[in-house]
This record gives sequence, structure tokens and C-alpha cells, in this order.
Amino acid sequence: MLRKWRGNPWAVLLTLSLGFFMTLLDLTIVNIAIPDMVDDLDASLDEILWVVNAYTLALAVLMITAGRLGDLRGKRNLFVAGVALFTAASLACGLAQNATQLIAFRAVQGLGAALLMPQTLSIIADVFPADKRGRAMGVWGAVAGVSGALGPIIGGALVNELDWRWIFLVNLPLGALVLVLAMAIIPGAQRTVKHRFDLVGVVLASAALFCLAFALIEGERYDWNAGIWTLIGAAGALLVLFLRYEHRKQDDEPLLPLSLFRDRNFSVLNVVGVTVSFGFVGMLLPLTIYMQSVLGFSALKSGLVLLPLALGSMITAGPAGVLADRVGGKYVLMSGLLAWAGGLMWVVSAADVGAGWADISAPLLLIGLGAGCTFAPMATEVMRNVPAHLSGAASGVNNALRQVGSVLAGAVIGAVLQTRLAASLTEQAGRRAAELPAGYREPFAESFVGTDVAGADAGAVQSGGGAGLPADVPPDVARRFDELGQQVFGDGFVNAMGPTISVSVAVLLLGVAVCLAVRRRTGPATAGHGLPDTHPEPGEVPVTEGQTA
Repeated sequence: MLRKWRGNPWAVLLTLSLGFFMTLLDLTIVNIAIPDMVDDLDASLDEILWVVNAYTLALAVLMITAGRLGDLRGKRNLFVAGVALFTAASLACGLAQNATQLIAFRAVQGLGAALLMPQTLSIIADVFPADKRGRAMGVWGAVAGVSGALGPIIGGALVNELDWRWIFLVNLPLGALVLVLAMAIIPGAQRTVKHRFDLVGVVLASAALFCLAFALIEGERYDWNAGIWTLIGAAGALLVLFLRYEHRKQDDEPLLPLSLFRDRNFSVLNVVGVTVSFGFVGMLLPLTIYMQSVLGFSALKSGLVLLPLALGSMITAGPAGVLADRVGGKYVLMSGLLAWAGGLMWVVSAADVGAGWADISAPLLLIGLGAGCTFAPMATEVMRNVPAHLSGAASGVNNALRQVGSVLAGAVIGAVLQTRLAASLTEQAGRRAAELPAGYREPFAESFVGTDVAGADAGAVQSGGGAGLPADVPPDVARRFDELGQQVFGDGFVNAMGPTISVSVAVLLLGVAVCLAVRRRTGPATAGHGLPDTHPEPGEVPVTEGQTA
């Protein structure tokens, strides 16, 4: 029955969107379950944070390779393999008995996601004609925007009602459905020549991305010591070697066809993609800690408060894609980034220790409306002039750089938040300590030294709650100690949150400035994926997906 839909662009889009949704959901759904995983697996916070990072690291490192493999081995083949591996790894994650197993299975899950994710964008670009591609990218953009915002909501509900393991097990029925749909609906490519795979390029690119991503993830933990900077230097050196090697290999099926970057819009919009990913991660990290640790919201309530973010993205993603088709995506993208930055500044002004969910709902809706205007136009314009035989490589580059932007945001925002919070807590604790009897002032102030907010819950972060008190402290003093500790952390975090979110605002405004370099389209696209491939690989007969040469 499903085969009658084979090759139907909108049925293909539905299938790809389900797979894409599944992988993006797992970027944010895990964070909400961190306290439960720490308790159940008897794991350290650092181990559980690597449950998050192993997935992100695999994505960042392998995306370019997976995108190019789609060009060479068939995009549907890579998509199906990625969905199967991701689903199997999700089962393994749900059954993991300790933190080491969970970290390993999360890395495998990241490998599956890396295999399928670049294929979604390139297959959409292949099956939709140029005049319909913006609408399709609007759906793709809505999925991209909504999935990240829904992660905390779905995760909170699963953790509250069932168990943390269900944040992984929920992927099993969805993955099985995507596999069935993909085999029946997505057309495969039939080629007449055997391709060579650029193994040296894969090793150099993977090593460079691994060194960079690992250094950014672990930099704060190791206080940005010489080893971390050595890794960053190694990443730069390996990147130079990779580019020099690829430059010599351009006539022999390179991993990275440098001709992609001759198109100014492709180069510029990949930079914009980094700023968008930075803005998204840089927004969610301080916001989720603020809601749970300062406002005292449960995991589920915190997720539900983010619902306007998802709704706003859903409202504008489709129209943004249509507008990108009609007038080009430049000004739609710029408007979205400006609305997003404005919403973040509104959040900063509304944030307060005594705020409620209603105080931040309106700015979150504005952020969502802005974010919805970014994903579809960005995807449409970055792929508009890419030849069909390079669409996988182009999508791989785009997705890899977006993941690097996410990792960079985690490192920068985490470091800024930690630094600002340490200074703010010291100031607040010194001020509040005067309200305690003289003998308890110094222990109170010292209890906030070295506070770590990365992924901790309210109880772990508010270290003023009794730390350093003598055993025979009077009950009224202990109670006052706790009250002042909560006030110090709340006021301190709100004060630190402003400068931290301002970094994301600055990066989004940088994205607006970069957009000025986008060349406006003067007519309908004549190159791209709605047409047969007129620039095949060396020695290859031109074919399109699902067509026999």
C-alpha cells in the first residue's frame, strides 16, 4: 500500500522529518533527566554530562563524512542505515546498567544520527523542484525548531510519569515506523560507476573536529590548561593539513569539494548556521537552570514553560519557507535573527527571583517566532545553487558546522555563566552574611566558593544550604542560613544570567551582520536539485535519485 507513495515529495518529506525529529529531540531530551540518571546509575555528574556530550561529539565529528558517503553510496542507504543504528542504540541506552555503558551507547546513537541527518536536507533538495523547495524547507525548519524545544517537555513528562530510561525507549516505535516508511517511499539512486572513498580526508577531518569539539567540551573542567590549548592548536594544524590535502584531490572524488565555497551564499550561510546553533544552545542552558534552580519549577513544568518557544517556531517556519521561495531568504532570515535577539533581551529584563511562568512566556513566544524564520530560509539558501551530486557533501558541511556551533556555545556560555556567577555569589554572600550572627558569617560566605551550575539541580547548586555550619548550630540560625542561601543563589544567578545571555544576543546580531553579505536572488533558481545533475562526478553518467542511468 505504501509503495504507491514512492517518490512522492511530500511523503518523502514526512519520512525524513520523522527521522530528523527523532535525532534532534535527543540533543535536548537528556538534560532534563540528569538528576535521575545520577541517582539511578550511581554516577558522577561529570560522567552523566558525558552522556550528553558523547552524542554531540559523534555528530560534530562524523557529519561531513556521512554527508559525502550519501553522495557516493546513496542517500537513502545512509538514511536507512542511520535510522536502524540510532534505533538499536536507543534500545541499548534504555537497558544500560552503568554510566560507562550509557556513554558508549550514546556515542553509537550519535553515529546513527550523523549518518541520517545530512541525508534529510540533501534528499529534500533532490526531490522538490526549485519553486516548491522553500515550502518543504519550511516544514524541515519547523521540525528543527520545534524538536529542540519539545525535548524538555517530552523528557519531563517521561521522567515524571515513567522512568529516565523511557527518554531512549520512546525512540523504538518511532524508529521502526521511519524504517518502514523509508524503505517503501524514499527512492534510491542507481549508479553506473563505482566510487572511491577519500579515507585520508576522513581521518584528517575527523581528527580535527574531534580535537576541537573535545577541547571545547572539556575546557572548563580542566580550567583551560595547556593540554586543552594543545588540542585546539592540533585541531587548527589538522584543519590546515586537511584543506591542503583536499585542494590537491579536487579532481579525484574529495571528501570536501572546495567548489562548494565558490558560491558566496553557501559560505556565508554556513557562518550564519553557526550563529543560529550558538544562539539556541546559549539560550537553553541558562534558561533551564534559571527555571529549575531559581524559580523552583519541576522538570515537567520547566518543559511546559518552553511551549511558547515551540509554538512560535511552528507558526512562522512554514510562511518563512514560502517567503524564501518568493523573495529570497536574506531579509526573512535577518528579521528572524533580530526578533530572536530582541526576545532574549526581553527575557533578561523580565527575569527575577520572584518571577512566574507568565513573565517569560511572551518573550519566549517572540524568540520562537524569530527562530522559526531562520531555519527554513537558511536551509533553502545554503542549498539553492549546490549541484545535485554534491548535495550530501554540502548538507554534511552545513550540519557539521551547526554542531560545532552548539559545542562552542556550550563551552563559551558555560564558562561565562560560571565566571559571572562566581563573582555575583561572592558579592551577594558578603552582603547577606551581615544578617547572620558574627560567628556564622564567614562559613556562610565560604559555602558559595566554587559553586558549579553545569547540569546541577537546585539542591546541588544552592550550596549555601547548611554547608560549613557547626553540628550544634541553633535551629533558628540553621533555618536563616538556608533562607539566605537561597536568596544569595537566586539573586546571584539572575545577575549572572544577563551578561551570559548577552553573549548569545551578540552572536545572533553577528549573524544579522553576516547576512548582509548574502547575494539576493534575482530570479528563480536554475541550478540545484529539482533538475537533473548536469555536473556529475568524474566518469559518471548523469542521473537523478530514483532514475536508472
